[in-house]
This record gives sequence, structure tokens and C-alpha cells, in this order.
Amino acid sequence: MRYHMTIPKSKSTIADALVILSTVALTSFLIAMLFFASAIFIPLALAALLSFLLAPLVTRLERWLGRIIAVLLVVTMILGIAGGAGWVLTRQLIDLATKLPDYKENIVTKLHAFRMPQGGAFSAFSKTVEELKKEMPGGSGGVTTPTATKDAGKPETTVLSPPAPNPTAVPVQMVETSKASPMDLIASMIAPALGPLGTSALVLLLVIFMLFQREDLRNRLIRLVGQGHISATTRAMDDAGQRVSRYLLMQLVVNVSYGICVAIGLFFIGVPNAILWGCFAAVLRFIPYVGPWIGAAIPIVLSLAVSASWVMPLLTLGLFVVLELVSGNVIEPWLYGSSTGVSSIALIVAAMVWTWIWGPVGLVLATPLTVCLVVMGRHVPRLSFLSVLLSDEDALTPAEDCYHRLLTVSGHDEIEWVESYIKENSLTALYDSVFIPVITAAEIDARQDSLDQDHLLVIEQSLRDIIDDLSTRPPVVSKIDTDKAITDSPPPMPPCRVCCLPARADRDELAGLMLSHLLQQQGCEAMTASGVLVAGEMLGVVEKAEADVVCISVVEPSTVIHARYLCLKVRAQFAHMKIVVGLWGATEGTTEATKRLRNSGADEVVLSLADAMVQIAKLAPLTLEPMTPAPIPADEEERLTALKELHLLDTEAERVFDRITMKLARVFEVPMALITLVDHDRLFFKSQTGLPEDLALSRQAPRDVSVCGHVVANNEMMVIEDLARDRRFASNAWVKEHGLRFYAGVPLRAPGGQPIGSLSLFDIKPRGFTVRDKRHLQEYADEIMEEFARRAETEKSPSVLVS
Repeated sequence: MRYHMTIPKSKSTIADALVILSTVALTSFLIAMLFFASAIFIPLALAALLSFLLAPLVTRLERWLGRIIAVLLVVTMILGIAGGAGWVLTRQLIDLATKLPDYKENIVTKLHAFRMPQGGAFSAFSKTVEELKKEMPGGSGGVTTPTATKDAGKPETTVLSPPAPNPTAVPVQMVETSKASPMDLIASMIAPALGPLGTSALVLLLVIFMLFQREDLRNRLIRLVGQGHISATTRAMDDAGQRVSRYLLMQLVVNVSYGICVAIGLFFIGVPNAILWGCFAAVLRFIPYVGPWIGAAIPIVLSLAVSASWVMPLLTLGLFVVLELVSGNVIEPWLYGSSTGVSSIALIVAAMVWTWIWGPVGLVLATPLTVCLVVMGRHVPRLSFLSVLLSDEDALTPAEDCYHRLLTVSGHDEIEWVESYIKENSLTALYDSVFIPVITAAEIDARQDSLDQDHLLVIEQSLRDIIDDLSTRPPVVSKIDTDKAITDSPPPMPPCRVCCLPARADRDELAGLMLSHLLQQQGCEAMTASGVLVAGEMLGVVEKAEADVVCISVVEPSTVIHARYLCLKVRAQFAHMKIVVGLWGATEGTTEATKRLRNSGADEVVLSLADAMVQIAKLAPLTLEPMTPAPIPADEEERLTALKELHLLDTEAERVFDRITMKLARVFEVPMALITLVDHDRLFFKSQTGLPEDLALSRQAPRDVSVCGHVVANNEMMVIEDLARDRRFASNAWVKEHGLRFYAGVPLRAPGGQPIGSLSLFDIKPRGFTVRDKRHLQEYADEIMEEFARRAETEKSPSVLVS
């Protein structure tokens, strides 16, 4: 009898509930602390914000002036700018106050223009308002004092109001008040300003000390928050600092530019004190959402008072509307970009929450503080919910989004989503990163009873239909392929016959269909066996297809055991068959699985369809054809003339060139490096390192069997990572005789620009060649061509040799 021990789900449920409760309690405590201790946290937050903004400037000045002088200089500069701006604004306010009485007549005219129209739908409403005004105390109706009315042509009449009721007697108490002293009056005027001034002074003091000790504060914060995870905490703080600093700097640039545009526009419109309103607009724009329109309201109202017509108010309103549209839809997205990393909805909610906690100051600090929370959510696992709720990243991965759409019965928008995806990504990425994870997730959900069998079949059939639909369409060139510069791309896959065998189930067959589709786009004959066939039937399919390569598909939760069994069967019946096993989407235990599969007869084990394409291209048999000589360039005569004028053919080896080839062989770790000159029907090796003895002695070879001739014909760099897999050179007797597998060559040009030879590298094994390697090889070629140009100049000026 076997006993199985299972852990009750209630324990895990209770643990999850406790975690949720503790998170909620901690969040509530933090919000309450921020609310009730706002007098402490607001100066700290403002000082930290200013420190983020000023730290880059202080860091730059430290290199020349030292920290103390740099901090004091920056703070003094900020205070000077603030003082100068305050003086200008004060002068503007005084000027505005002296001009306001002059606008009284225009204000009265505008107020009379807002009279309610007589008659129509508003006449009854206007009449009711007038009657209610009469009934109110002090109005013209109801209980009034006796008044006399006189009408033309009629005797005077007196209307007596009814007597008012006898009011209740109110006791009167005489209180002696002391006359306020001048000091009390001054104190009552200064007291309201002391609070903001004190906060400003505290913020300034904190900014100075934060700039002085920013590294120490950062280290202490890492020690406090990191809890031993120094790397993750450092990345989080650097990310937050960069995002907040970049956001504040860009916001400062945008708001100052906005204020300048407002001032210039109001000046030409004719609104008085344009500089004042431009400064107000720039400052108020730091308050999200409401700040810009508060800054616009005062100039608009002032334009109503100043202008006798409606032209100036309309122009002023139009100025602010146009500036907001341009700034909000063009400038800010261009400058901010993804600097904040916070979604637009999260910014609105954060503005509401921080305004509720800290008032107007919270509204100003909402975006920087929310950015910090998002960064913490990205780097601290226990706070990852903050990143999900607030960040602008997609909540679902492409695979999860596709799975969700397939599960939605009434959606039927999978094709549109797939078309949109492959426009931005490649078809291989769609299959590798989306469809295979969807298949795996659906199967796992079905095994856990989260998805019934009918829904699983519907999802698999939907994927099958999408693959069939894509296979009938012409290949789509994705944006990622268009943007990527394709240079020295490998030759196309050799035509071969590939048979994809599913290890066990329909999900394995689906992966095989995806691989077959990709191979067919590369010109291969590919087919996929049905997942319902047994092993013997699959071997018959392989034999009938006369396959060159067999690919066994395994999609989790299918196991390696099924792949090993099928691999053994294929190897036993087809001893020379090339076998590739695809563990699609596998992430764990791949090393041990690869070892077992190789022991079972597999030639290669891959984890993605992209890798499978590469390995199949390497394993496919290559049809050898006679090598085609390189074409003759159109400027062949000019090229040969330029070569002869340099007097380099049939000359002795020279140290200046030998030094370069020896260095190339050492730097790139290749056995052979050559400086080759391409003559009419031969190659002349001006310098060489590692050539076989017979070639090193003769220093020449036929042109029609050379690889360098193709470099000269195309006049561009050429890299061949495996000569034996390239149709152009696989049958080359010279290449086969010396066992050459890798080639990289860059053209050498005469001073007139004609390609006269190549600087080449050879290796006896296939290898890669990075962009950095290409750049270095080109630099050595440039050095050789400079020597060519120097010699040509010497030939033109023989007097140089005499001197």
C-alpha cells in the first residue's frame, strides 16, 4: 500500500492572506505617517527633489572647483536667480497696480455686455431671479420703510410697510479693548509669511547638506533599504535618480520655454506686464493639470479689462490653447519620452492621492515620487505590485496577451493581433516567444483542471488555423528586419528535405508545423508528421519523404523520455540520418537532457526554432557545384592601370607590410593573414603570414580560384564564417586542399579609389566575426591604403627622394 502526503491548501491560503494583510497594514501605516507628519516629510521631499535637479551641475563643477565651492556656487546662483526674478515680478506687480484704475470703464462695459437677453427661453428665469432679489433683506419688495412714490400726472401716494415684530431683547455687555500697538500690527502682517519662509529656509539648508553628503546619504540608504541586496538596491537607486533628474530637467526646459513663449505672445497681443504673466505661467506649470490654466486665467481676465473689443481676449485664449496643444502633444512626448516610466492613468491617480496627503505641494511632487515607487517596484520583488499598478510597461507579455485572446470566446481578434505583432517583430519571434509559450501554458492549465479539454482543443485548433493562414501568405518584412543593417549575411540555407516528428502529442505537432513553415520560407522541403502516429508509422513517413534531416519536437510538458525513444528508433533504422531534437521553450535541466539525447543518437539539441534553423543549415547536405570565378569589374582596365602605377607587383617583401600581417594573425588569432594584389590573371602576395610553403615561395596563385577576387569584384568587405558550407567556395580545390574554413577580407584601394587587392584572414575552423572585428580589420586596411597614397605622392614628386 502506498501513501501520498499532500500539504493542505488551507495552509498556503492562510499564508497568502497573512501576506496580503501585512502589506495592506504596512501601506496604511505609511500613508497615515505621511499624512500626519507632513510638516516633516514635505521639506525632506522638496529638498530631495532639488538635490536631484542640482546634483548633475554640482558634479560637473566639482572636477574644477572642489565640492564645497561647487555647492556654495550653485546655491548662490539659484538664490541670485530667484532674487532677480522676484525683483522683476515685484516691479511688474507695482506697475500693474498703478494701471488698474485706468481699466475701470472697460471693465464696466464688459460687465454690461453679460446682461441676460430679454425674451426667449431665459426670460422666465431672469424674472424669477429679479423677484427673489426683491424679497431678500435690503431688496425693493416685502417689508420696507415707508416710501413715497410719485408718478407723472398722478398724486403722490405713500406705501406703509407693516410693523415689524417686537424683537427679543439682547443683553449688551461693555468690553474694554486696548488699542493695538504698532508692533502688534507688524506682527499680524508678518506672521502669515513666517511659515512659508521658515519652510523655504529649512529646504535650502537641507539641500545644501544633501549636496555636501550625497554619497554618504546614498550609502546609508542602500544599507537601510537593501538588506544585503546591494546590487539590486544600487541599480534601483541609479535608475530612480536618472529618471527623476532627467524628468525634472526636461520639465524645467519645457516650462521655461513655455513661459518665454507666453511672454512674447502676450507682448505682441498687447496685454500689459507680459513678463509677469510669462513667469507666472512657467511657475504654475509645475503644478500638473490645473497649474497651466490657473496661469492662463489671469491674463485672459486682464485682457478683458484692458481691451475695449473682444479681439485681445480671444487672441489671449487662443495663445494658451495653442501652446498647451503643442507642448502637451509634441514637445513633452518628444523630450520626456519614457523618462518617467509611469502610465498616464497612474499619474492622474497619483496626483489625486498626493494632493490629498500633502495638498498643493503633493500635487507638485506627485510625478517624481511616483517615479521612485515604480522603480522600487521594478527592482524589489516584494514591491513588484507597484510596477504592475503604476508603470507604463505592458501588464501582460505578448504570450500572455495572445493566450488571453484565445481564451476569450467572443473575441476572434487573434489574426489582427498576430498581424500587428509580426509587423514589429519577426515570424520566428512570434513562434518562439508567443505561440510555444501559449501551447505550454494551455497544456499546464489543462493538467491542473484550470482549463477543460474542449477549450484546450479550441486553442490548439485556433493556433493551427493561424499557422495555416500565415503559410499561405507572402513573407512579411518586419520592422526589426528593416531597421537592422544586414551586412555580410550568410548565404541562404541549402535546399534539403526536413521531416518534423512530434515526440508524443498534438502540441509537439504544432511546434513542428511552425518549424516547417520557417524552413519552407528558406526554400527547403519540410513536412510534419501527425501526432497520432506511432513510432513505426513515423519511420515510414521519414523513409517516404527521403528526408535529409529529422527534427523531433518536444513541447513541455512532454518529456525527454519520448524524444529519446523516437531518437533511438530513427538512429537504428537510418544510421546516417542527421537528427535534431528541439526542446522548445525548455529552461530547466537542459544540460542533462542534452547529454542523454546525444547518447541516444541526436546530432544537435536546440531550445528554440531560431537555433534549429541554424543547426539544420549546418547539417543539411551541400550539393557541390563547380566554383564560379569572380566576375570581372566594369573598371578592370582602370584598376589594372592604377595597380601598375604603384609599382608593387613582383617586388620584394617589405617590413612595413609584414609588420601588419603578423600583427593581424596575432590579434585575430588566425593562422593566415595576407596582403593580396589582384592582377589580370593571378594573385600576388605582397605580404603573408602562415601561407603554405609552396605558395609562400611562389608568392602567387591563379585568380580564377581565389576568394579575394570576389572582394575586388564587389569592392566591399566579405565575411564567410564557413567556406565548406558556402556554395561559392565549397568545391574550391585551393580551399579544400589547405583545409580552409573561415575567410574575412576587405578591399585595398588605390589612391584613385580603384580596388587593387585585399587584406585577408583565413582560419582552418569556422568562426564568427563581430562588428568590432570588422571595424578593426578596416582600420588596418586604411593604414595600408595610406601607405599606398604616400608612395603614389612620392612617385609624383621625385624631388622628395633627392632631398
